[in-house]
Amino acid sequence: MATARSRKPKSPKRDLTAGFADQAEEHDEDADLPKDEAGRRKIKRQYQDLLGIRIEKLKGRILNRERINKTIEGIYFICIRCMKVCHSLDDGLQEDPENQNNQCAKCAKSRTAAA
Repeated sequence: MATARSRKPKSPKRDLTAGFADQAEEHDEDADLPKDEAGRRKIKRQYQDLLGIRIEKLKGRILNRERINKTIEGIYFICIRCMKVCHSLDDGLQEDPENQNNQCAKCAKSRTAAA
């Protein structure tokens, strides 16, 4: 009578310590923030790394919209004046109807104060 043998799945060898220092630094920096805000900061950094030099070309445009819940929508965008990746909940949003000249609240406030 033949017996059924169970096979052990082979797992690929990987370096478990790769990138550990990078993650530790980010975690220490965002330790005092709420979990959702720390997550948004991480995504902003990822957008900056991903876009790199194209931030100049995409300034003022909306990058992504997300649903926080049924009533709140979060928007990632690049401010036309300071050219930073911003989120509407953290930095505010002065939205342009054509989505070409979106500004964070800080830049919009300084513009109205100068006028």
